[in-house]
Amino acid sequence: MDVGVIGVGVMGRNHVRVYSELKGVDTVYIYDPVPENAERMKEFATICSTEDELLGKAEAISICVPTRYHFETAKKVINAGTDCLIEKPITLTVDEGARLLELAQGKEITVGVGHIERFNPIVEEIRKIAERPDYVSIKRHNPTSSRITDASVVEDLMIHDIDIVFNVLFKDENDYKIYSAGSRNVCEAMVVFSDSVVSISASRLSSKKFRTFYVEAEDFTTEGDFMTQEVYIYRKPGKYGVENERYLQENIIEKVLVNKVEPLKVELKTFLDCARSGKRFPVTPEEALKNLEICEKIKLGLRCASGG
Repeated sequence: MDVGVIGVGVMGRNHVRVYSELKGVDTVYIYDPVPENAERMKEFATICSTEDELLGKAEAISICVPTRYHFETAKKVINAGTDCLIEKPITLTVDEGARLLELAQGKEITVGVGHIERFNPIVEEIRKIAERPDYVSIKRHNPTSSRITDASVVEDLMIHDIDIVFNVLFKDENDYKIYSAGSRNVCEAMVVFSDSVVSISASRLSSKKFRTFYVEAEDFTTEGDFMTQEVYIYRKPGKYGVENERYLQENIIEKVLVNKVEPLKVELKTFLDCARSGKRFPVTPEEALKNLEICEKIKLGLRCASGG
């Protein structure tokens, strides 16, 4: 199968690398309007001089252009009848996302959106362990990046955890309230469901990179790390002890056995499998649009800071 990548910046280069390693991939074609970007990947891929040239050769395409170009690029690929995976967020605005969704309806092609954490094995573990958690906290903080982004921290980083909360842990829950605060580069959001509270924070200002989750339920506490793919469960003991007038609590700690994988490799393999078989990609355009709508609600609480 011949595949293509449009846009070979930071994320696009990762797509090219993984495609070049996957079984069943014959030729990887790439196009980037910045020739230097394409040249960096010439040992892994065949460079196309135009988008149209790539569209004429690739059977499935990853769209990794900057967010402001997602709509027009995806529109062109979909109209060409080619299976495509659009990097998150699906589009720059909710209106563009709705128009793209309308465009894709009725087309007999696979259209997916690259919410990569959905393919992190610990997400499935969280879902199995915490069916109706009372409290959830997810933190995703990055050091300042040199890469240019046209999205706020909400669409850039927090959207990963919005997807987990609204499409995995609390799927089909429509009764909730959102409270948020922050700026373009740091945000804290609280989502209150009927019987659960979820705290999500994201930052591009941190001096330390961490991506963690913490879950509390009546009988246990769970915590884990998206990067190390480690999950721990803490269970309460049958009774508490007292020693020297101090209460002692000895929790039972379980380390969950997680089959560690590279989420991007799982994501792209799944995309190609869906393209070959005509199946729907696990992260649908409908879910991706919902994520963008949640982003817009959270951004209502951000302060407008010039350059921030």
